[in-house]
Amino acid sequence: MTTETLDHLRSQISTLSESESAALARELIMSLDGLSDETVEQAWNDETVRRVSKVKSGKATLLSRDEFRSKMRARLS
Repeated sequence: MTTETLDHLRSQISTLSESESAALARELIMSLDGLSDETVEQAWNDETVRRVSKVKSGKATLLSRDEFRSKMRARLS
């Protein structure tokens, strides 16, 4: 993209309202992230279902808050 094109875009962007600028910024950032919000949300939903299934089936090892804190403190030391 040329400097002239970028300058033209900047000029147009400066005329947008605050909400339009925010929407454009969000779209630009999302285009850099690669995955859409729906894709990420579905991935988290799938992971949640997987983890709940492990807990219900008894395949997950659960820790108390104290056990978790102790393990994390040991890791960080």
